[in-house]
Amino acid sequence: MSATTTETHELATRARRLQLAAIYHAGSGHPGGSLSCTDLLVWLWQNAYREAVPNDAAGGEQFILSKGHAAPALYAVGAEFGLMTRDEALTLRKLGSPCQGHPHVVDLPWTGASTGSLGQGFSVGVGKALAMKHRKLAGFVTVILGDGELQEGECWEAAMSAAHHKLGNLIAVVDYNKLQSDDWNSAICGLEPLTDKWRSFGWRVLEVDGHDYDELDRVFAEARDGCSPAPTCIIAHTHKGQGVSFMEDSPLWHGSVCLTEEQLRDSLRDLGTPDDEINSWLEGSAPRG
Repeated sequence: MSATTTETHELATRARRLQLAAIYHAGSGHPGGSLSCTDLLVWLWQNAYREAVPNDAAGGEQFILSKGHAAPALYAVGAEFGLMTRDEALTLRKLGSPCQGHPHVVDLPWTGASTGSLGQGFSVGVGKALAMKHRKLAGFVTVILGDGELQEGECWEAAMSAAHHKLGNLIAVVDYNKLQSDDWNSAICGLEPLTDKWRSFGWRVLEVDGHDYDELDRVFAEARDGCSPAPTCIIAHTHKGQGVSFMEDSPLWHGSVCLTEEQLRDSLRDLGTPDDEINSWLEGSAPRG
């Protein structure tokens, strides 16, 4: 493992600790899908959005988390990159906090769009990419979607529109953890053959291990090569609850979860958290350093 990959892994681990503590103190949240997309968010912020605050008029890099229920991961990653403090991220779902249960672009402009109603964030991303193309502005619009979200018809309307307008500046990343709120996708409304579906809608499709940073380097370089007139879909194979043994690949940890103190302790131990830091997280203050 290279030094850069090690640093990225450590950053993602810190973000996972923070989001779990935030969900614990909120008394509610969506840990499973937040943990599954953390590595994707970390890679994007480390490589494309480190200095970015969305500005449609100027172009540049644009980002939307369409699966808005994974907001705890977005806030935690934002805190790691200095877009807010860790203590602010710990105010998740509190009255008066900018860190609501789903992103609110008025309070936090860097989130790109207010999302939560599944499918709508993707449509906003298509609109942003189309506007940038008309204005001849450089940069990409990247949207992270949940796999259960793809059961919304609006997603496929947006996909069809993006291909029709040849939005080569649009990247849709599917957080393909194979689970949704109640069960496996395949038991509720199967998505396969998912690659063929996207291709049939006129998209270039790439697949990747969504937890492998070297592979993410490769696939995003291809997605952003500027060679395709078609939009690009990256199907990122991930694990719901990634990093926490008793949450991984279990629909029980999708959402409306109230973590107990012991569950938070066990989660943080799985993430290699020192005991003194665990006590700090339980007390509601972010460890320093």
